[in-house]
Amino acid sequence: MTSKATRGRQEVEMKKLQKESSRQVTFSKRRNGLFKKASEICLPCGANIGIIVFSPKGKPFIFGHPNIETILDQLYDECEEALEKLKEEKKKRIEHTKEAMKNKGEFWWDEAIDDNMGLEELEAYLKAIEELRNNVARKANESMMCDVVADSGGYFDFGIAADAFNFDHCPSHDFGAAGQL
Repeated sequence: MTSKATRGRQEVEMKKLQKESSRQVTFSKRRNGLFKKASEICLPCGANIGIIVFSPKGKPFIFGHPNIETILDQLYDECEEALEKLKEEKKKRIEHTKEAMKNKGEFWWDEAIDDNMGLEELEAYLKAIEELRNNVARKANESMMCDVVADSGGYFDFGIAADAFNFDHCPSHDFGAAGQL
């Protein structure tokens, strides 16, 4: 019976290697393996692949199929297209807001609540409004404290609670048995 000359292929623990020479050798071997796997995917499947890897010394290594310029151009075009769509949506939203204000002379929050809302929608709407009220109260408190601290060098708590924002003109928050306001 003969003994094995090597220990064979073993699982390596994933951690940073301490010796720089070992790190460089491992980087080269794994980089080559990564690029080989990438070519094995792109050739039979026709996929476009771009990989940029920086060595421990900061040197870039690039793999691209069909080439890296094509991949980067494609990414740039997609980013430009997405940015253009975002600008269009923002412009539409601004125009919609201006049109709504022009037609009604009111803000969106002044519009009546839809009578067709169900109980769950109304409860969610109420929760959102209460959360908004609490956030406004917190921001007002923070803002006032910052102003006073800046002026006097001291700390004051104005104690503005969410209840200080009065919504008496709003309908009651009592959801009756019928589930309506």
